[in-house]
Amino acid sequence: MFIQENIKGNAEAQVVLVEYSDFQCPACQAFAPVVEATLAEYGEDIRFEYKHFPLPIHPFALQAAVAAEAAGMQGKFFEYHDALFAEQKNWSAATTPMELFVSYADDLDLNIAQFRRQMNSSILQEKVQSQMSEGQVLGISETPTFFLNGIKMEIQTLQDLSAQIAAAVDPESATIKNSETDKAMKEKE
Repeated sequence: MFIQENIKGNAEAQVVLVEYSDFQCPACQAFAPVVEATLAEYGEDIRFEYKHFPLPIHPFALQAAVAAEAAGMQGKFFEYHDALFAEQKNWSAATTPMELFVSYADDLDLNIAQFRRQMNSSILQEKVQSQMSEGQVLGISETPTFFLNGIKMEIQTLQDLSAQIAAAVDPESATIKNSETDKAMKEKE
């Protein structure tokens, strides 16, 4: 069984953004629309790769990651990703979220029998575990954690993500904006 990576944008782009994320993490949910807007703006100039890093403090994050991978086996990873973040409060508060996970798959017109089988697949669980291990080797301890062209990003606000990506996609434009900002600051002094 071939398991593909979860990639959006231009697979051949020079600018590569990798996110290690947890579907049950409120901060990851907050960053999801910013990532989506950034991809809409720079679609052909950026490659985005989603990787799993379910934190142990989130009891259903691992199960949600495997559910997303099961949806991905039917070509709907990012659609399921969006559903998980949109419905995060509901399934996070459930006693057992499996039926909600199945209902999201049904809403996406997935083959439910196949989805259920793949939810129990050791291969998909191993993929999620492998990405978690990879993240641990990289020193990740919180989510979301982003890497831009292989370098861990330092982000304080949602806007920091957009600004750093804009600078990577068009360094000349970022240099002009920075010099204009510096000039404006000096004029205020």
